[in-house]
Amino acid sequence: MDGGAVALPAGYGMETEGEGGGVDLAAGGAGPAPGPAEETFMLCVDCGATIPYNPTGVCVTCLRRTVDITEGIPKSGVLYWCKGCERYLNPPAIWVKAELESRDLLKLCLKRIKGLNKVKLVDAGFAWTEPHSKRIKVKVKIQKEVINDAILQQEFIVEFVVHSQFCDDCHRMEAKDTWNAVVQLRQKVSHKKTFFYLEQLVMKHRAHRDCINIKAQKDGVDFFFSTKSHAKKLLDFLQACSPGRLKTSERLISADIHTSTYNYKFTMSLELVPICKGDVVCLHPAIARKYGHISQICVCDHVGSLLRFVDPQTLKTAEFGADVFWKYPFSAICSQGQFVEYVVLDCEPVDEPPRGGRGGGAAAGADARVGGSQKYVLADLTLARVSDFGENDETCVVRSHLGHLLCADDRAYGFDLATAVVNDEHANDLDPADFPEAIIVKKSYSEKRKKRRRRRAWKLQELSKVQDEMATKREVEMAEADFEGFLQDLEEDPELRSTINIYRDHEVAPESEADEDDLGVRLEEMLEEFDSLDINPAAGEVHTSEDDVSDIDDRSPKRNRNLPP
Repeated sequence: MDGGAVALPAGYGMETEGEGGGVDLAAGGAGPAPGPAEETFMLCVDCGATIPYNPTGVCVTCLRRTVDITEGIPKSGVLYWCKGCERYLNPPAIWVKAELESRDLLKLCLKRIKGLNKVKLVDAGFAWTEPHSKRIKVKVKIQKEVINDAILQQEFIVEFVVHSQFCDDCHRMEAKDTWNAVVQLRQKVSHKKTFFYLEQLVMKHRAHRDCINIKAQKDGVDFFFSTKSHAKKLLDFLQACSPGRLKTSERLISADIHTSTYNYKFTMSLELVPICKGDVVCLHPAIARKYGHISQICVCDHVGSLLRFVDPQTLKTAEFGADVFWKYPFSAICSQGQFVEYVVLDCEPVDEPPRGGRGGGAAAGADARVGGSQKYVLADLTLARVSDFGENDETCVVRSHLGHLLCADDRAYGFDLATAVVNDEHANDLDPADFPEAIIVKKSYSEKRKKRRRRRAWKLQELSKVQDEMATKREVEMAEADFEGFLQDLEEDPELRSTINIYRDHEVAPESEADEDDLGVRLEEMLEEFDSLDINPAAGEVHTSEDDVSDIDDRSPKRNRNLPP
């Protein structure tokens, strides 16, 4: 102990209990202490009461009247608690998350008690209070040297009153329009499947946890943030998921010439490439020459950090980034909603498909890869349009890259180049005689869906967004149709649904096993949904049983909703 004080052996301390808590008296210092086997008594010099020997010469009651080691330590205090995010203020401006009777809350309370640095803290803990009393009581036990190097120990209670006060983040959230940075996500296509998929990725990785508001727009989504750094995190995530080009701008809101302080609002606009998976495109001639002389008429096979295209005639593939696309831009000549449904009358695999060797020299370097696809099988398909059944006997034979999926009597979606009117600057320069009669894009499960006629046993979740008030009824209906198409794509593509979270719908009994052709979601692919959610998007705090779920709402695949157009 400081000052050379030593605690007395057993039998030489005194302890009493009173309103102020317990007081222990121990001693050390001048003169030899009596042996532990001897019990020596003395009279208190103030009141004359018989007490065990101690170096102060007074009893505890008299000593408490003259010495108070808790002097200068306040017995009450104030804590500020934000009811929006349930955090406590750690002055001057830090808000911390702490549960009731937790170590973090005890640490915060002890820091708020002044004068503890002048005594020795022995123990501290919480005293019980009503959960809704707005009171927190902390029981503190301290020691301090007093007269003749004696050590006095005392226990007392400090009561804190909890006052409600909004933190800065919750203030911005309530104000709605108080934001410092916005990320504008845009794509100029006729459907919204890309946004539906990116929404699921954002939710899975909680990339939106710092958003203070999300607003749906006619051609995209806006994410609002309180700081530029938070917006940059979401922007980096979106750029890693889908290629696009970024435009930034800033607007001066206020300025203080005396302190050289400036307040800006930042706008970051990310325009995604107008190409989606399954689109039929006509590549720019420079790209076709640069990357292995691949055919200009290709099918988009994958959209991620890179774009990948496959030639359905030769299985050659080309993969390049957004920088190449914006340098040599091109557009889709056939997209979602423009496909024709065919019936496969015969399917004959090609024994030796042409090998797409690497080409392009130095151009096929880090920014692109060219080669033959090992994912697909080349086959000759005999096709007939579904709309021609009962009308005529017209058929066509085309070569397709989907020989591993299609067989006789199957149905497929494709682009009918024989009757289509293509208005594309790059396609107009090509010889129409070199065009195939049709390009098959994907397998069709329309007949199987008609026989299925049952509700899905799974559902998705969506972000809480402010819907576009200017959306027309037709735009809402189109968004509903796009979302249904997105759900069908998830059922048909196991690789696609493996990248997002799919939740079980307990109102529908799941299937024992997925039907043939992998049309359906297996039970093992579904996640259990959390029952209760409590989120503050401004502070980025999410409270659940596992603290691992973001701001989401239930989204049943068969329920009508007001979706962003």
